[in-house]
Amino acid sequence: MRPLTPKQQAFVLEYLKDLNATQAATRAGYSEKTAKSQGQRLLTNVDVQSATQAAMDARSKRVEVTSDFVLKNIIEIGQRCLQRDPVFIGKGKDRKQLTTAVVDPDTGDEVQAQVFQFDAQGALRANELLGKHLKLFTDKVEHSGQVQIVASPLDEKL
Repeated sequence: MRPLTPKQQAFVLEYLKDLNATQAATRAGYSEKTAKSQGQRLLTNVDVQSATQAAMDARSKRVEVTSDFVLKNIIEIGQRCLQRDPVFIGKGKDRKQLTTAVVDPDTGDEVQAQVFQFDAQGALRANELLGKHLKLFTDKVEHSGQVQIVASPLDEKL
């Protein structure tokens, strides 16, 4: 592996910020006019790819974020969102669970019932992320029909 130029090294560091090659190229000092093509070219450079992967690996180790960590958190959040959570009001000693008036179906009397919340949107999003990770939602495209091969006049000369 060849050492990176200062601009390439700057690109690697900038690319780690948002994984946007065009913006990283601009911030690294490449021309705004050619930043898109420069960014794409840099991402195909083997030395830049190696440096980028090494920097990402070092960052993951430094912050202790791995794919296992992310998946465990998504699972935990999903499970938490599926639970019924009591809703509390007040602070400190005055904190108590929120209640609401409901009619008892047996007696017809009005009684106080505890209020719980359920985060359906959070649970759905966590399951969506896990499903994407497991490739459960890949679209299958079915191709049908016939392929017709037509001889070209150039084929006759061969």
